[in-house]
Amino acid sequence: MEPKLVIISENTLSAMALRGLLQDVVPGLEVMCYNTVAQFEVDAPFAAHYFISANVLFHNTDFFRPLMRRTIVIAEGDVSAITQSGFRTIDATASEQQIVRALLQIHHMGHPTGSHGCASHPGHLPPSDDSMPQLSSRERDVLALIVKGYINKEIADRLNISLATVIFHRNNISDKLQTRSIGRLTIYAVLNGIVAISDI
Repeated sequence: MEPKLVIISENTLSAMALRGLLQDVVPGLEVMCYNTVAQFEVDAPFAAHYFISANVLFHNTDFFRPLMRRTIVIAEGDVSAITQSGFRTIDATASEQQIVRALLQIHHMGHPTGSHGCASHPGHLPPSDDSMPQLSSRERDVLALIVKGYINKEIADRLNISLATVIFHRNNISDKLQTRSIGRLTIYAVLNGIVAISDI
């Protein structure tokens, strides 16, 4: 049975958003969503990792304590109490880029081979998809600075190009990768070796 990533959250919209990010971080690994532990137990898929809301943890502590190493709690705001109990956490109120960075770090800790993994080893990141349009060298330079948080004027100054040229490259990057989401651009940049997790 192929391992799956499991999200258990009473907030369906949040679960759907997290599923999209996880599918970008770990392409090819199925992500299943449930509103309750009881719903999950009906299917009982083999879960490589559980992503659960703080509320689900509080109502099912006995269930998740033995699974602590494979469980990530999605909480809002101060996560210190959950962290002190030994569970890894992600703050749902953080920026999109901070959440993506946390997901990439969690994945990297569990699978330090990073982008050298392959699809035959579930949970490891596969090489970048050859069918996706490739970025030019200058577009890669611009993308690296975008995901590091630089604004257009700063990118122009650092690369010694005009502001119009930066905007032109940004548009090309968004068109090629079919997204303007900083989170998704960050995932692409990390998975394709354009930036290191420690740089974002």
